[in-house]
Amino acid sequence: MLSFATNTLSFATPLIFAALAGYLSERSGVINIALEGKMLLAACLAAIVGAALGPVAGIAAGLAAAVGLSMLHAIATQTYRVDHVVSGMAVNAIAAGAANFVLLQNRDTALAKAVQLPPLGVFQVLALLSVVVIALWVANCRAGLRLVAVGNDPFKARLAGLQPVQIRFAALVGTGLLAGLGGIYLVANSAGNYTDNMTAGRGYIALAALILGGWRPVASLVVCFVFAAFAALSVQFQGQPFLGLAVPGEFWTALPYVVTLIALALAMGRTRAPGGLGRF
Repeated sequence: MLSFATNTLSFATPLIFAALAGYLSERSGVINIALEGKMLLAACLAAIVGAALGPVAGIAAGLAAAVGLSMLHAIATQTYRVDHVVSGMAVNAIAAGAANFVLLQNRDTALAKAVQLPPLGVFQVLALLSVVVIALWVANCRAGLRLVAVGNDPFKARLAGLQPVQIRFAALVGTGLLAGLGGIYLVANSAGNYTDNMTAGRGYIALAALILGGWRPVASLVVCFVFAAFAALSVQFQGQPFLGLAVPGEFWTALPYVVTLIALALAMGRTRAPGGLGRF
């Protein structure tokens, strides 16, 4: 049970960071399927730059990469009014290509030396605290209320004197920072090394957790832990008989993703997205 609990918290932490990143973006009205790409590029640069120049430089590079991709998404959707989903797909493609290119150019550095990042407990506590801080900020602070107002109805927000574009740009900076932390955590959880495609769909699972949580921080946290528990089960029973049956390892590997799809299918029509999501 201790091993199961530890694995659940370990799997949940990057999901929490990514779900909160998606929360800031989508609560401001910007659809964001680019969480996966931001986490991936942040992980890649944090590992490679950190191995070459030290952990502080690595963390800074990872966060800067994620924020940069967020700004690219913001410019595309808010300045040039590109479809949010199309822009998100483009950001993911750019991030995947950039990560592969950087890894190929620096494979010797990545293999020869691991970056010494802070302990996992630091990231885990930060993720849990972030949920509390963001929930309280949105409920009680003027800036948080403005974020929700813009996400619910940008037209009425303009009539009230708010600037939706400025608020969305600021929200996407926060999105980049949180997604970057999720990617950096993956590197820390892999002994300071980066592996190709190490996010493995976590950005999409986190987005599903956000949707199932009704675009609420605490509810999304709970869903992240549920998904993480299934991922922990897949590790716990990998290669082990289940109820006396020999279950293929591929079943346990696919289990978290299958659960995500089933949960989304069952939740169709039961969750209500912010009214201004995708609107200008």
